[in-house]
Amino acid sequence: MSTSEDRLEARIRRLEDIEAIRQLDARYCRHLDDGDWDQLMDLFTEDGEFDGLSHPKGRAEMREFFAGLADGGLTAFWHFITNMEIELDGDRATVRSFLWQPCVTDGAPSIAAGRYEDQVVRVDGRWMYRVKQVRFHFFGPLAAGWDENLFALDTARRAAVNP
Repeated sequence: MSTSEDRLEARIRRLEDIEAIRQLDARYCRHLDDGDWDQLMDLFTEDGEFDGLSHPKGRAEMREFFAGLADGGLTAFWHFITNMEIELDGDRATVRSFLWQPCVTDGAPSIAAGRYEDQVVRVDGRWMYRVKQVRFHFFGPLAAGWDENLFALDTARRAAVNP
């Protein structure tokens, strides 16, 4: 095989990996929004971690955490992920993206915004989360600073200073 064919095959594999990782994130959002905890846990390695509102480790702890979100007042949410950046390194990747999340908290329409920074690994030919990390920079009622789907400048400044 020629060098140009090798480069083409490597580029195709890279694009396939990037698409598979994008699909992993899409499935994460869908399963989380639908409350399908078993399918959600299948996206993580056995020793996977969620680093966000809490820090559960392993599928059993994560399943309990996600299933318990409603007990903390979070009864509905819809994830929107944008500006995904994927850094591939063999069978590992770092994935960064922005999160915009309308939700219902204690019966009130709310909004959350932040960033994901995830560590994913290829296991038996399939991309999975090793660490799913979220940092919220804004989380509050719609009436307290979110105006027609945009940050109010003062609210954004306060959130950035006090994440």
